[in-house]
Amino acid sequence: MNNLPLTFCGIFFTLAVAWVGIVLTNQIQYGDLEPTTEQLDPKTGGPIEGDPLYPEKPVGLAEQGKKVYMDLGCMYCHTQQVRRKDFGNDYNRSWGKRQSVARDYIYQNRVLLGTMRTGPDLMTVGERLPTSAWHHLHLYNPTITSKESLMPPYSFLYKKRKIKGSETSKYALKLPPDFTVEEGYEVIPGYRANALVAYLLSLKMSYDLPEAQRD
Repeated sequence: MNNLPLTFCGIFFTLAVAWVGIVLTNQIQYGDLEPTTEQLDPKTGGPIEGDPLYPEKPVGLAEQGKKVYMDLGCMYCHTQQVRRKDFGNDYNRSWGKRQSVARDYIYQNRVLLGTMRTGPDLMTVGERLPTSAWHHLHLYNPTITSKESLMPPYSFLYKKRKIKGSETSKYALKLPPDFTVEEGYEVIPGYRANALVAYLLSLKMSYDLPEAQRD
């Protein structure tokens, strides 16, 4: 019992050091990061006045799509972090033209870095695959676009309905022969599918930052 105060102080000191090292240090380094221009003004050392600021704040349907992405657990199989050159094969796989850095995530309340790459990294998927039609087909049944895909189908995000009139809806999926539904019906994306695709298309690093330049 005589060592109880010393033990308590040791536990407190250990927790305090860990908090300073993990939380406070990161807050000091990254907590005040703001959008900036691709290059800094050599005279002021700050953003160049009049140049666009990056990253841009996501808005609209893409923000709703991020919630769908999380609800479906996509981050358990996909990461959103491009590693620096020569650290893994991210560059060779064309997952990004530069490494991702802390400033890329400043508008994200929850950063979805992920822990496993069962599927490809998605940090720049909106650049690599910029058409909504591809993403809808991939979500409806991944083997349509990627025959060896392990990803489960998300066909429940889509609605099968009877074709009205003589022509299919402009929103209907153009399914290949092996995946078509019965004659007289069409498959259209639901709200959650459209939101998820909008989110995926918003994932881009098509800009430079002073601390990270594209090759």
